[in-house]
Amino acid sequence: MNKKRLFSIYIAVLFAGFFTSCKQPEKEKKAQQPNIIYIMTDDHGYQAMSCYNGKLNQTPNIDRIANEGVKFTRSFVTNSICSPSRAVMLTGKFSHLNGQRNNGEQFDGSQPTFPKMLRQVGYQTAMIGKWHLGSDPTGFDYWNILPGQGDYYNPDFIEMGQKSRKEGYVTSLITDYSLDWLKKRDTTKPFALLMHHKAPHRCWMPDIKYLDKYNDVKFPIPDSFYDDYEGRTAAASQRMHMKDFCPVNDLKMLDKEGEIEGPLRKYFENQMNRMNPEQRAAWDKAYKKEIDAYKEAKLTGKELLEWSYQRYLEDYLRCIASVDDSVGEVLDYLEENGLAENTLVVYTSDQGFYLGEHGWFDKRFIYEESFRTPLVMKLPSKIKKGTVNKLVQNIDYAPTILELAGAKIPQDMQGKSLLPLLKEEKGSAWRDALYYHYYEYPGPHDVKRHYGVRTDKHKLVHFYNNIDQWELYDLEEDPGEINNLYGKKGYGGITQTMYAQLLELQKKYNDTTVVDVRLN
Repeated sequence: MNKKRLFSIYIAVLFAGFFTSCKQPEKEKKAQQPNIIYIMTDDHGYQAMSCYNGKLNQTPNIDRIANEGVKFTRSFVTNSICSPSRAVMLTGKFSHLNGQRNNGEQFDGSQPTFPKMLRQVGYQTAMIGKWHLGSDPTGFDYWNILPGQGDYYNPDFIEMGQKSRKEGYVTSLITDYSLDWLKKRDTTKPFALLMHHKAPHRCWMPDIKYLDKYNDVKFPIPDSFYDDYEGRTAAASQRMHMKDFCPVNDLKMLDKEGEIEGPLRKYFENQMNRMNPEQRAAWDKAYKKEIDAYKEAKLTGKELLEWSYQRYLEDYLRCIASVDDSVGEVLDYLEENGLAENTLVVYTSDQGFYLGEHGWFDKRFIYEESFRTPLVMKLPSKIKKGTVNKLVQNIDYAPTILELAGAKIPQDMQGKSLLPLLKEEKGSAWRDALYYHYYEYPGPHDVKRHYGVRTDKHKLVHFYNNIDQWELYDLEEDPGEINNLYGKKGYGGITQTMYAQLLELQKKYNDTTVVDVRLN
């Protein structure tokens, strides 16, 4: 072979090696992209997770995420109600910008969302479970959702536009469909699965296997259970108190004779009619004793309230037991298939929930139990174990996921990536205050419209629309938010400071929906 031919071969090999080395970092980058499983429940209060509390129930599988990863002790939402919270999570923007201010509005699916951005950097995406945003999901390679709120027993699902009824319990079905998609996915791509449970949303219908769980448990009455709402007009005018329970729908007192009445009896009868004969027989057997005792006792006053509280928690926590089982199945699948090390697993709720505090159920208020939400996550390949005590909010989820995936975070996203906190980067600037705005009034439970600011120690709130009342709380001295300090002697300085922070946050987040925010 002549020298000219040898030189040509040498040059070709040299350039081939050069281009291979240039392409290699991109391959390595894709290989390092973490998989993502985002698990979100509906109305799971942090008080009902044993890694936060442990006084009410045990959640060993959810605790696995916290123990192997990070627990956020001060995680909050921007608007404590289902559809708006989901829109915030998808867009990284407050309700006034993403357009979903209450449950009655329909989500604009044409706007940018983090699943769409994940697809642009090579991810396959799926949405399975409770969607509750009115419009069809966008930005997903596959979706299989519950229509509206969904049903607990033998629910309907809409799979890529096709609706059909499925036999089984909703939490188990969502788990099965999620695992099935994981098994059938394209294994050459990283994946992002949004797994959204209906549970433990009202009307708290447990799976058959847990109908007897907690029968012998006496739950402690919260310190604020008999709150008289002195100095708090908005709190006094709500309709989410234990006394507002429908005995049939909320307490499961569906007697065959039809003697127990309630405004939601027909709704609950329709839920029960979805059951097959085996499910119905197990349900009737489990609740017959309770119904008979209720009719015989004819409880009133304090006795009725405390009995209602116990019944409520039994069913609520039974629903969470099924969710915890589901989390265990997902974690086991990741471990058994060698995916645990490089998969981000997030567990959270669309908001917090009242478990008897102030005598309430439901959410909506800026007060801690509904404003604060559980948040645990793990990604062993990138996230150290630990606890984060900084103020974080659900606007932060989208930018965090995008940064982990190597995608660009849009400038108009209002949240901040949590990675500096997760990596414990020294000197990283972080927020010292949170902004909140709730809009759904008039509406269910009569919770007034309000906005407010929360810092490490204080909270300032303004209830407006058909009311004009300010509230100020010292969260260290009064964690139950019973004593409204607004207008009291000695608190003028902190009120002005908090007011200035409120105005600053409204400007920062471009909330122009409030016209006049002057102090009284």
